Amino acid sequence: MFPEFRDQITQLKSTDGHFARLFEQHSALDQQVLRMQSHAEPSTPLKIELLKKEKLLLKDQIHAILKKAALG
Repeated sequence: MFPEFRDQITQLKSTDGHFARLFEQHSALDQQVLRMQSHAEPSTPLKIELLKKEKLLLKDQIHAILKKAALG
């Protein structure tokens, strides 16, 4: 996710607790969606869709923080 911000992600994960939590939540949701899509974890199409929307909101928040950090 966001390879152009790789350095900022590494820095923010170690210095910004809020960013680190958002990043971890996004990663956990990503893994959960993958497990559900591969039928390793029970789910419904609606549940998967809701998790994907939640993941997208987190991604938007992460991106906003990264853009702000890149500007200085």
